Amino acid sequence: MLKIIIFGCLNALAHGLEGADVVLSCSLIEEGGGMGGMMGGSHFTRTPATLVLRDLPMNSDLSSETITPYNPPDTPNADDLIFEVIVSSFEIPEAESLLHADCNEQQVICELSQYVPRGTNPDSLASYFIGSIHLEGGGISFTLVLQTTSNENEKAPLIQSKLNLPLSQWGTLLTDAVFVVYSRSPSVVASIGDDVILDCGYKQRDTPSDQNVGLEWRWQHRGNGRKILDMKAQRLETEGGTQVHVERDGINADSALLLRDGNASLTMKELKVSDEGTYICTISSAGFQTQQIIQLHLMQAPRVLLNEKNVIFQDELPKKLNCHCERYFPLDVKVEWFSQPPTQTESISLTEKASLSSHQQHSDGTFSLTSFLVIRPSEQPPGTVLTCRVSHFALQTPKDISLTVETLEPGEYNWMVLATLVLSILFLYQALRYVYNFVLQISRRFVIYICNFMKK
Repeated sequence: MLKIIIFGCLNALAHGLEGADVVLSCSLIEEGGGMGGMMGGSHFTRTPATLVLRDLPMNSDLSSETITPYNPPDTPNADDLIFEVIVSSFEIPEAESLLHADCNEQQVICELSQYVPRGTNPDSLASYFIGSIHLEGGGISFTLVLQTTSNENEKAPLIQSKLNLPLSQWGTLLTDAVFVVYSRSPSVVASIGDDVILDCGYKQRDTPSDQNVGLEWRWQHRGNGRKILDMKAQRLETEGGTQVHVERDGINADSALLLRDGNASLTMKELKVSDEGTYICTISSAGFQTQQIIQLHLMQAPRVLLNEKNVIFQDELPKKLNCHCERYFPLDVKVEWFSQPPTQTESISLTEKASLSSHQQHSDGTFSLTSFLVIRPSEQPPGTVLTCRVSHFALQTPKDISLTVETLEPGEYNWMVLATLVLSILFLYQALRYVYNFVLQISRRFVIYICNFMKK
């Protein structure tokens, strides 16, 4: 398949009040032969090109004072590649976000390729292209099928030198958008256990009343992949009816919405770690087949626990603090330790003195980890606040858990000594009692053994 990769240098323009013209600076990439093709690879050539989306239906309240329509070159040139696309036959949801890409410092990336729909007559005068437009950093993503149109009144049209196709009198390749598959959320972040809807839909210029629609959802992740839903939706009531094959429990696509509104979205219940990955929505209708790619990222914030509520040193013995991060996803987590003595206003990092356990992975795919810090009374005087700070993808801000080094009061010390003494006596009493009973039992058994021996 010949590919045209368009790297968006976007200008947003308006044409009247019904729609807007969007102009994309692009590169035409053609697949060629040479050594690359002979060895199984590909060799590509690049040619500057321009894509003009004419009269793109918008919901945005555009100001005619700040935007102007697209103006073609004054002198047509057969070497120029200008794809002029009419997209007024249907509305692409949230397409107005393309107009604000420059202001939002977003890059528009588009790919075009020559396309042959299923069942196309080889002698057909129309040529087809497929174009994929994606707004980086969040926003609309859609794939268009373009059909070339001709001006019958043009007696001797200019022929484009590379594609060998007739151009308009102003030097553009006229096309009409006949089919589009789109996603308003090509990147989705969700929490484990939640329900989610992966957005996908389609629009078509001509929809026959007896036309059927095919929908396929595939999942891919780290080299693995499988089909998770396959639907054949029937517009007319037939004996077979709509056919749906599902490979995962808790997923669903509505065939009625697919036929009525072009809604091909996938509903997923109770997300698991194993659901993370790339989802490909492919829609087939009237010989056209295009797709959208949706990335699903899962997350779960860690539960952070300290093994102590406060610290009271006894004598000069050190203490070991444990900061436990429990059941988080994805894997990367950062644990830091800080100390703020009562005489200072800024915290001191103790992270370099801490150690980490290895990651523990649970059966549900989440992880746990523990950070250890040994503290000494000579370094952490009473009143010092010790903080464990955890940073993770699922946390908007780092999570802090703190404790304070406290002073052991004289009365409390006496009570602690007394309690320790009492516990020690009880332990010693129980130990002696156990030894006494054990010796007594052995003695009895020995006496019985001697008596039985004497009787013999």
